[in-house]
Amino acid sequence: MTNNLIITISRQYGSGGRDIGLALAQSLDVAFYDKELIKLAAKKSGINEKLFENADEMPSNSFLYSLSMGSRNLGGGFNYNDCLTNDKLFLLQSKVIRELADKEPCVIVGRCADYILREYPRVANIFIHASDEYRVRKVMGYENVDEAKARDIIRKTDKKRTSYYNYYSDVIWGNACSYHLSIDSSVLSQEDAVAAIRSFLDGFQKK
Repeated sequence: MTNNLIITISRQYGSGGRDIGLALAQSLDVAFYDKELIKLAAKKSGINEKLFENADEMPSNSFLYSLSMGSRNLGGGFNYNDCLTNDKLFLLQSKVIRELADKEPCVIVGRCADYILREYPRVANIFIHASDEYRVRKVMGYENVDEAKARDIIRKTDKKRTSYYNYYSDVIWGNACSYHLSIDSSVLSQEDAVAAIRSFLDGFQKK
């Protein structure tokens, strides 16, 4: 187990949490991981990347994945009798997250990283949220949809993330007690949000 400083970012959909996490990583000059975790998990396991993409932040009871391509896609000694559950993919991704944390300081977005690294000594867990109006405007812009559709996307995505997090952890997604710091991105610019997190990290590292 490492003593590297790891920052995990959990976020409501449309809050800009990923962008804040990326800007924070650039500001701290550390590695940033989001979708990159999927590629790394697929590469290390030898399992088709599409399976990880389909299972991304989905709870185990969503579905089973059939491996029609045959056993040649299973690497690293894994033998799952031609099917993979979300649980098994989660375990593979969890292993990658721990390896990254052991390797270097970094910012990790989503994927229960805060819970997976709960026993690591220097993990700062951040939650980014925003007002409904702010999130609707953001989603309307980058999804190119109307207000009703944006609200529907937000509701479904947050529900999926909640189910995923609550299934794999013993804490509650979005509950302030589950994080070290929560930030409302609808009242701060991205630059100010990064500055606020960095200021928090100064005190966090002293303790």
